[in-house]
Amino acid sequence: MEQVQLPGITDALFSAAGEVYTWLAFQCSADDPIASGTVLPMRSHALKGNKQKPRSDEKDCWMEFSIATLLSNFTDDKLVAPKVLEKKLGCQDKDSLKKLQISLDVLEKLGILVKDRGRYRRVYEEDVVEAKLRCSSKGFCFAIQEVEGADDIYIRESNLSTAWNGDRVLVKVTKEGSRRRSPEGEVRLILERVNPSVLARVKETGNGYRAFPLDDRLLFELDLEPDQEILQKAVEHLVHVEVLRYPLGQNPPLGKVARILGSDAEDAADTDIVCCKHDLRSNFPDEVLLAADNLPKKLKKSDYSERLDLRKVLTIIIEDKLANSEKVVVENAFTLEKTEANQWQLGIHIADVAYFVPPDSPLADEARKRGTAVYLSDVILPLLPDAVTQLCSLVPGQDRLTISVLLTLDEAGKVVEYQIQPSITQVHYQLSYEQAQSLLGGHEEADSELAPVVDILKELFFTLSPAVRAQRKQRGAFDLNLSQIPYPYKDEGRVGALEVSSTVPMQSLLKELVILANQAIATHIQALTLPGIYCVQGLPDWDGLQDLMRLGMNLEHDMQLEQEETITPQDYQGFTQLFAKSIAPKVLIYLLLSTLKPTGYSSKPGSHFGLALDTGYTHGVSPLRRYGDLWVQQLLHLVFEKGRDRRSTRSKDRVNLNHSSCQGNINWNVLPPEIHQELENQLTTLIPHLNDREKITMDAEMDLQGLKKAEQMKERTGDIFSGLITGVQSYGFFVEIEDLLVEGLVHVSSLKDDWYEYRSRHACLVGRKNRTAYRLGDRVEVQVKSVDYYRQQIDLVTVSGGSFASNEDLEE
Repeated sequence: MEQVQLPGITDALFSAAGEVYTWLAFQCSADDPIASGTVLPMRSHALKGNKQKPRSDEKDCWMEFSIATLLSNFTDDKLVAPKVLEKKLGCQDKDSLKKLQISLDVLEKLGILVKDRGRYRRVYEEDVVEAKLRCSSKGFCFAIQEVEGADDIYIRESNLSTAWNGDRVLVKVTKEGSRRRSPEGEVRLILERVNPSVLARVKETGNGYRAFPLDDRLLFELDLEPDQEILQKAVEHLVHVEVLRYPLGQNPPLGKVARILGSDAEDAADTDIVCCKHDLRSNFPDEVLLAADNLPKKLKKSDYSERLDLRKVLTIIIEDKLANSEKVVVENAFTLEKTEANQWQLGIHIADVAYFVPPDSPLADEARKRGTAVYLSDVILPLLPDAVTQLCSLVPGQDRLTISVLLTLDEAGKVVEYQIQPSITQVHYQLSYEQAQSLLGGHEEADSELAPVVDILKELFFTLSPAVRAQRKQRGAFDLNLSQIPYPYKDEGRVGALEVSSTVPMQSLLKELVILANQAIATHIQALTLPGIYCVQGLPDWDGLQDLMRLGMNLEHDMQLEQEETITPQDYQGFTQLFAKSIAPKVLIYLLLSTLKPTGYSSKPGSHFGLALDTGYTHGVSPLRRYGDLWVQQLLHLVFEKGRDRRSTRSKDRVNLNHSSCQGNINWNVLPPEIHQELENQLTTLIPHLNDREKITMDAEMDLQGLKKAEQMKERTGDIFSGLITGVQSYGFFVEIEDLLVEGLVHVSSLKDDWYEYRSRHACLVGRKNRTAYRLGDRVEVQVKSVDYYRQQIDLVTVSGGSFASNEDLEE
């Protein structure tokens, strides 16, 4: 099939591959001078440091947006001009402008867009919905809608239109559902591909080499680009395959072996598997590394201008090294002083990364594409190159540019006022958590030089943090007592609730204070009526909580909601207190954690369940680790540099744009209108992108945990463990091995002593003859039978345990 530019298009089939590959495939009519079936692929290497240029022999056209991104610019029923789309999507050169116009033309022909006087409007149809595909290895798929309570739509393999598992699609409902049957549909448009690469095994066939994906939900095989040398080595090996072309008509997808990982999944490094599976890249493009190397190695006098000089204020940092790393990345330093009114002034000083990484720079573009740093055990995929980290990270004895959030708190721990200032600081003391704890406990003798530091530590951790903690608990927020806090964030991080650890109690106390800084930044963005990024967390998963409550009841815990069918943070606060007294606290907290929805980003202030906040909240203290925090810093810089502190030049009344006193006193645009509008435009595509990156990162980090647990259990095949039944289905029951927090399945076919029947009402399996029951909360002894490393499936068999079925259990 020849790849050509098409002058006339009468029918089209779209498929988009998100940040890595974007394809538009067009099929011509039979009477077109160009042969029917010719295609025009478009790629975007916009992510993961892969800024390759097309080879001279390639006829591919390159774009930096997906169909989903393009359509996200159409909201409500408003008309959008092509010029607006060009600006939002960054189409500047002649080639990209042409591709955008082709995209619009084809979307118009498909009826997705309608053109009116040179502008376009999105057409919404009641029977066409946006969804994400979830496929089975048996060949059937369901389109899962994001709308809560919406039905899943069944899609036959013949109606997938080449879409793959995980792809975002537009689905046309072709058959309404009934009480017992799901609605049926067909894929009308592929909005975004989520598999720019796959893990596969290579086999040699009569027609060349082919790649067979390890994930059996990917219902296809790939032809491989000829490369005799690498393909011969790759046969019967696990490889990372980059998708060069998605399936088009009768043509299978085409791929290229990017890397041979090992003879099989167990032979490959687990971090390599995760990085390839989720398409994560550790290397930075040359232009990004060059931009980082060109940054100044030391500060100039001009860098100090118009900054609050805090270098003489006693400043401390408390930070541990990351595992297997000699470098300490420090984004936050702390000061604490008493005011004349006998209140506290707490200073949280944040490394001013935005000063060195301005918008539209290669460094900012790369950070945006990555979205967040990724922590894969001892492998860290950073947000920015090491040169940026070393320049911005706070180091004792060296001047550093910072943004300081200065909070004035009363004795009850309430914020009385705040100010947010560009500043310059110098750290006087750096302590590890262990050192700080030792000083506080008197286990380490402090010399006279350290006496002021000890005084600050005592005020911070014996007086101020407990007062702030009491305020948070009073509004209903809760803690999750974890054996180890997994991520190096000073705030609540991805979990959404405050993680506390008995081994590092000081870490959780410090989080209390940092969360206040995030709250102040969010409050200030709202007070200035600026476009902003907010951190939100929805209500927990209802079905998951219902299962947990049933488990808790079986363990004789009185798990009741304060308001029937309404979940509140106060309920979770009560649950965590109950679990602390339980016989299986680790398992129950772990299951409670799994019911929480991940935090997400929004352009509008919203509620945050884990912190029990109804007003706006944001992330602003980790600009070296999260792009959202960096974007917020860039926003604050715009206020510092271009903010208007009065309505007009003739007005005598000014407000302090850096102080909480401005709240309620601003009725004008603080930023110039064109900048304000540009920020709103950015958020249209930035918010969904950041949420996608967070989801990919969480999946990757959880994947690695699963592989490590599978590896651990494979080595212990045949061993016997004590566990708790945490889930019961018709096909078997799930057991959580308490000491290891590893879950395995006892399949019903392995229960040879009786014929077991499933009782859904009581969530148990019951033996017909011996009346043995396996129900939620029962303790069992299990033996590890087998482990599928790649799929992370652990099969168990029972050794003993269970309970005796009552007459009620025998009734359905």
